[in-house]
Amino acid sequence: MNNSPLAASGSAPDRERVPALVPTLSKQSWSFMIGSALFAVGTLIGMLDSNNSNITNLLCFFGAWFFTAAGLMQLILSGDATTRVSYGTGKMFRAVWLAAAIQTIGTILFNVSTSAALTAKTAHAEDRLVWTPDAGGSVAFLASAVFVYVAFLRSEGTLWDPSSSGWWGAHINMIGCLAFGFSAIGAFVLPDGSAKDLALANWGTFIGALCFFAGSAIALPRRTTVTP
Repeated sequence: MNNSPLAASGSAPDRERVPALVPTLSKQSWSFMIGSALFAVGTLIGMLDSNNSNITNLLCFFGAWFFTAAGLMQLILSGDATTRVSYGTGKMFRAVWLAAAIQTIGTILFNVSTSAALTAKTAHAEDRLVWTPDAGGSVAFLASAVFVYVAFLRSEGTLWDPSSSGWWGAHINMIGCLAFGFSAIGAFVLPDGSAKDLALANWGTFIGALCFFAGSAIALPRRTTVTP
């Protein structure tokens, strides 16, 4: 869940106080970090003691809402959806905006999944209301990660720049999205209501959450000391 290409598109580091409801890169990054931490802690609790699944589901439920809040801020900060070009219809979608929009759709699907996980009691409900939107959210995150690469390439002119925090953020974000994808595969609901590979589902979620936390921390604006 990388913010760096979006920051490069025009959302400057926060240097002045802004109203609480106005999106900023700092608020976006912290929301992603809090959501990621809740997913990581919740999943870890579930791995250590499967009897605490209710706590796991509750923490992931709240984590998903922080993801959605961050995703909406990211979409707002990404700017205009299209830009003018000298070919075709004269307009094209901006990769930065597409990455944010698709990721926001993914976060909403995670809201549906984590909300249903609190009440689902049958294998059918878990498959239709928990796994299906979870898998859809994972696919959306992967698609978003691809557009993050496109945005970085258009911004920097290269896909190889280890000196750039955005480069590291894009790769960490992709690893996190792949981990969430493997988690969805492992969480596939079998006819008896059990997960296809519970270990893969848990480790995928845990690793993905850690990656999203790290990617958002990289994008977090650094405080600057102003000399009077």
